[in-house]
Amino acid sequence: MGYTGSNRMSKLAVTMMAAFLLTACFPAMPAVKAASAYDTAVLADNPVGYWPLSSTVTTDQSGHGLNGTFTGSPTDTTMPNGDAAPVFDGATQYFTIPDDDYLEVTRTGILTIEAWMRPDVLQFTHSESSGYVHWMGKGTSGQHSWVARMYSLTNTENRPNRISGYSFNLSGGLGAGSYFQDTVTAGQWIHYTLVINTVNTSATYTTGYTKLFKNGVLRDQDKLSDYSIVPGNGTAPMRIATRDLASFFQGAIGKVAVYDYELPPAQLTAHYTAMTN
Repeated sequence: MGYTGSNRMSKLAVTMMAAFLLTACFPAMPAVKAASAYDTAVLADNPVGYWPLSSTVTTDQSGHGLNGTFTGSPTDTTMPNGDAAPVFDGATQYFTIPDDDYLEVTRTGILTIEAWMRPDVLQFTHSESSGYVHWMGKGTSGQHSWVARMYSLTNTENRPNRISGYSFNLSGGLGAGSYFQDTVTAGQWIHYTLVINTVNTSATYTTGYTKLFKNGVLRDQDKLSDYSIVPGNGTAPMRIATRDLASFFQGAIGKVAVYDYELPPAQLTAHYTAMTN
C-alpha cells in the first residue's frame, strides 16, 4: 500500500522526534580506544592503570577510572604496530594522572611500570641537574615515589643516553635504581619496564629491589637497601613526558601500564612481540 503525502510527513516527524530523543537521552560518549592485539595482551595481565595514549584518548582502559589530561596539544605518531602515540615537544607538553593509591608501591609492596618510549633527540633542551630528563614519574618536593629517567648524550656524569628507573623515600635524595646504557638512535622505539618490589626479599635483597627490562629482557637489578629506600605513599600526581616540570622529554611515549605485582618476564616478552610483530 502506498503512502500519501500526509503519511510521509507523519513518518518523517516520528523519525526526527526519535532521533532528537536519542540525542537528548544518550549524549555522545567520550572516545574509547579500540583494542589492538597489544592492548588485549596488556589488559589480559590485569594492570591497575592502562593508558594507550593518543592525542585524543585520555581514558584509563583498566577500568579503575584513572583518567588523565594533556597539557599542551601533542601531535600523534605511529607505533611499530600501527597504533597512535603522542609526540611531546620537550618543552611544554605532558600528560597528568591524579594521585591514587594504585600508582604507589605501598598498596601491595610491588609496582611494575611499563611503557614504550621513543626519544627524538639525543641531547635534551629542557634537562635538569647533571643533564637528564624525567620522562615519566610520580614525585614532587617531599612527596617522592618513583621515576623513569633518560640522560642526554653529553652530561656531567658521563652517562651518555643512559635510561634508568628509581625508587625514592618520600623525602627524596638519592634513589635506588637500575639502568641500561646502550647506544640510542633518535626515532627508535624502546620497550621499558621498571619493577619496584619490597615483598620478595632475600639474603641479597634484604628489603627488596628494583629491576629494569629493555625490550622484554632483564638488564639490571639493584638493592633498595643500598640507599635505605622505604617507599612511602606520596600525594604527587603521575606525569608522562615530565615528572615535576623541572625537565621535559622530547619524543613519543605510548602504551603506559601500571601493575600491582611483578609482571613475569614471559609476559613482558609476549607484550614486546605483540607490538613488534
